[in-house]
Amino acid sequence: MSQQFPMTPRGQSLLKEELKRLKEVERPAVIRAIEEARAHGDLSENAEYSAAKERQSFIEGRIRELEAKLAMANVIDPSRLSGEKVVFGATVTLSDGDEETTYTIVGEDEADIKSGLISITAPVARAIIGREVGDSVKVKTPKGLREIEIVKVSFQMV
Repeated sequence: MSQQFPMTPRGQSLLKEELKRLKEVERPAVIRAIEEARAHGDLSENAEYSAAKERQSFIEGRIRELEAKLAMANVIDPSRLSGEKVVFGATVTLSDGDEETTYTIVGEDEADIKSGLISITAPVARAIIGREVGDSVKVKTPKGLREIEIVKVSFQMV
């Protein structure tokens, strides 16, 4: 059974941009760096060569990872969704009694807590998936166990 990676159209676009940059900019640059380091002679004591080879290994690994994720992407457009249930792509307003916070549930690679984008695998997201407006859930967070209520669910383009 193959694993699918849920992501928004924005997330897919970001991964494609990173892949293009790695293939067209980073990969040729590291190849040039390796060639320059080889020209310096003895490779066994050549720090530039070792660093460039390590960088090349990282870039090639990331390219393979991005290609696999894009091949197995399950692109979900939140603007085409509706309803009261919390699902991937939903923008959810939560209240813990003291304050309200709004998050959009997105794929792992597009999460950015400062922008209000939380990963589908985050504890808060896992706790509220499948719930509806008015439901309360207890969530274990870094600040301890918190009870949060789902105040609003909406769907818009991320």
